[in-house]
Amino acid sequence: MTAPAAADVYRPQHDSRLLIAALSEAGPLRGRRVADLCAGSGVIGFAAAKLGAASVTAFELSPAAVSLARAHAAAAAIPVEVRLGCWTRALDCRPFDVVACNPPYVPIASATAPSELPADAGPICSWHGGHDGRRVLDPLCRAAPELLAAGGTLLVVQSEYAGVGQTIRRLAEAGLRARVVAAERIPYGPVLSSQARDWEASGRIGVGCRSERIAVIRADKP
Repeated sequence: MTAPAAADVYRPQHDSRLLIAALSEAGPLRGRRVADLCAGSGVIGFAAAKLGAASVTAFELSPAAVSLARAHAAAAAIPVEVRLGCWTRALDCRPFDVVACNPPYVPIASATAPSELPADAGPICSWHGGHDGRRVLDPLCRAAPELLAAGGTLLVVQSEYAGVGQTIRRLAEAGLRARVVAAERIPYGPVLSSQARDWEASGRIGVGCRSERIAVIRADKP
């Protein structure tokens, strides 16, 4: 199979690997029903299936990513159902025992023109989190109790720039027990690198800062 172009599919990076590590440490998946939201190429869902999940359903907006994920699942005989559509489609087949999500969380100013963004950043829907990075995070926090079965777990990865504390508060307000279970400091990728000078000028980051903290938040439903 020809490798996808960077513009077509978000390629797994530090955040994907950190989320997979947290998923593997979250507890036994055998016999559990799992959803992979904002699935991209499907690596999180594939990891859940390999960890013994009873069923895995992945949801992804990008047709190119869905095609790639389905092809990989078929070639490797990995039992993951990949559906084209917004993550909210998972509400139609809830509840799940485990929900994992690597949402778009990069804050991008509304005045930023597409021509100012790097061509190798991957599809914009995979990382553009709105002006504050919370375009998906806030609705996900509100929907989490509906998505989860009793005793279920949500795992979501995000950048410090999208407000880790805010996500924990929103999940707590929704009635879940939330905390950071994994974190890592990583160098800026192409999108943040393209924004860095403007962020320095606005005082959002210190001069010369070129790394961010990403975190996995776990939220459990009683």
